[in-house]
Amino acid sequence: MPVAVARESNSGSLRLSAPGRIGSLTLKNRIFVTAMGVSLANEDGTVSQRLIDYHIAQARGGAGMIVMGVTGVAWPVGAVQPNQTAISHDRFLPGLTALVEAVHAQGSRIAAQLHHGGLVASYSANLGEAVWGPSMPAPFHGDFPDYFLPEEMTAFAGGAVPEVKIMTLDDIDLAVEQFAAAARRAVAAGFDGLEIHGGHGYLLSSFVSPASNTRADAYGGDLPGRARLLLEVVGRVRAAVGPDFPVWVKIDSREMGKAGITLNDAVELAPMVEAAGADAITVTAYHDVGQGKLHSASNIPHEPAAHLAAAAAIRAAVGVPVIASGRVELERGEQGLNKGEFDFLAMGRKLLADPELPMKLEQGRVHEIRPCIYCYTCVSTAYLREQVRCAVRPETGYEDLDWAPAVVPQRVVVVGGGPGGMEAARRLSQAGSQVTLIEKSGRLGGTLRFAALAYEPNERLLDWLRGEIERSDVEVRLGTEATCELVARLRPDKVIVARGAVRDMPPIPGNDQDFVLSGDDLRGMMLGEDSAEIRRKTSWATRIATKLGAATGATANLELVRKATHGWMPLGKRIVIIGGELVGCELAEFLLERGREVTIVGEAPRFGGGLLLVRRMRLLAELREHGSAMFPGATQIAIGAKNVRFADGEGVDRTVEADHVVVAMGAHGDSTLADTLRVAGLDVVEFGDGTGVTYIEGAIRGAAEAVAAMGRRAQK
Repeated sequence: MPVAVARESNSGSLRLSAPGRIGSLTLKNRIFVTAMGVSLANEDGTVSQRLIDYHIAQARGGAGMIVMGVTGVAWPVGAVQPNQTAISHDRFLPGLTALVEAVHAQGSRIAAQLHHGGLVASYSANLGEAVWGPSMPAPFHGDFPDYFLPEEMTAFAGGAVPEVKIMTLDDIDLAVEQFAAAARRAVAAGFDGLEIHGGHGYLLSSFVSPASNTRADAYGGDLPGRARLLLEVVGRVRAAVGPDFPVWVKIDSREMGKAGITLNDAVELAPMVEAAGADAITVTAYHDVGQGKLHSASNIPHEPAAHLAAAAAIRAAVGVPVIASGRVELERGEQGLNKGEFDFLAMGRKLLADPELPMKLEQGRVHEIRPCIYCYTCVSTAYLREQVRCAVRPETGYEDLDWAPAVVPQRVVVVGGGPGGMEAARRLSQAGSQVTLIEKSGRLGGTLRFAALAYEPNERLLDWLRGEIERSDVEVRLGTEATCELVARLRPDKVIVARGAVRDMPPIPGNDQDFVLSGDDLRGMMLGEDSAEIRRKTSWATRIATKLGAATGATANLELVRKATHGWMPLGKRIVIIGGELVGCELAEFLLERGREVTIVGEAPRFGGGLLLVRRMRLLAELREHGSAMFPGATQIAIGAKNVRFADGEGVDRTVEADHVVVAMGAHGDSTLADTLRVAGLDVVEFGDGTGVTYIEGAIRGAAEAVAAMGRRAQK
């Protein structure tokens, strides 16, 4: 969907695209690539080519400043993840210098984030090191582990149990010197600036927080005492780099869910940091890590513009620029700059989804910006000890690979107009192929249309893909069945089959009753589609309403459908959803928001499969908060007369009354068409849900990999 972006009245220029100044440094625009731990360095902490290429993409995209994430000043002490970049010894200088030179060659600026993980550095135990902190941490408690699937818990929990080192005064002196030495190396490597990480529960933040710092010496007690280590680090770094080198500090505006740092603390702390030598303040937040939902509330928030009020309060207390972040859309960013809430906007997820966002914004190509859908794929990788990746941009984190086809086929037929088919079609068209895209329904989007109805950010991807197809030379044939005869007549050099999964009704006793809907039934009802099953299971009034919606185009407007369904839906009050994976959970959220009483029953031992971990933590918590009963590990599921019977995970027999039952399971791949086309002698590539349910990320990545593999020999 188009994004309206405010412009300055005096010049017509975008404030986000206007130059800005931090200390002695002038930046070409107000957009920062926020520091992110991406696990792209070599195992020994040195810079890899993959990390260089990752930052080159951001530099080419036009960001005013790239902040390199979690650059370890004491590595391997303080390491928070595998393949973390280090700056703790001169042996790291050659790689860091090569990275800086590569970014500069693209006309961009880059800063190192000086980082020590402190008590959060559990990965350092795998490297034989203790975690450092001001005091012994409180015992861990909360529901955080409950959201991991069994296979994820293995990856997260693997490794050594960390030993805690309560820092002595000598340890404190050493840490201060490590920050200063790292700053000197950053200058030697040619970095344009430094960000001192004083947030997120890491070493410096753990001293500032009254929740983690219970010391009775000069580094504890009141705020000036707790802030002493941070201020000493800032002062020593300033002395190490000189008065003109840009240095800024990231601080927590508050700690959510615990009696830690408050906004009042942050407002009092910020001028101290400025007086110690900081040229700017980056505003972030932290949280009680034991509470799963809060992992998407603080530094990587789910709520839009989550930290802008805090940024404005801190900006009013200091005389240096403030760098804001936290799911800020472009229009809101423009408003914030115009209102003086902050001076620079740092983006993370948006620039993983499209590193060219700053350039496209400046050139007035906002509609071409590939959108972030806030699925938390990128963030969840850190919890699973994996390198960064993005659901909507497969190249992210893999920029060192060749994503262009070795051989560009002249004529290609793409079967399936869902996200995978559209992505493959647009990539091939850009490469120079003559592409025909065949979709059996009357609209592009496939199951992404229903996913967009249930979760609004998905609609941004849907609109972007449709726009990309409209702007391309792809020939689109809607309402067309891709028969073998039709495809053969088009004489393609290559056929791509990207059809969605088949969603059969699983063999649940009682599934043939009229109040039992499959996922496809419900999708059709919401989107104005027709089928024999929908006609059998709905009243004449519902059928007339959906037909009118389809005829007038109302059901094609997902925002209108979302609003309308708050007032009327062809579903009863009590709904049981059978199936607790992504589709069932997002559907439950959609129905709860529309006043339904929702119960989820499923065989999986833990719900949320298909949802990325951090989004799963929020969604499942919110379902419980809104009264949704959930029964994972259920067996003997059967549908009775307006009820669902099952044995719960403890073996207790239960009966839940239901006005409607929605079966959100049973999806599977079906390669029948692809196999038929192969038998006919056509060169066929198949990917996506037709080969097994892979959701949005699988569809987009499958398309990119299928196109990139064209003409390449298989690796033996």
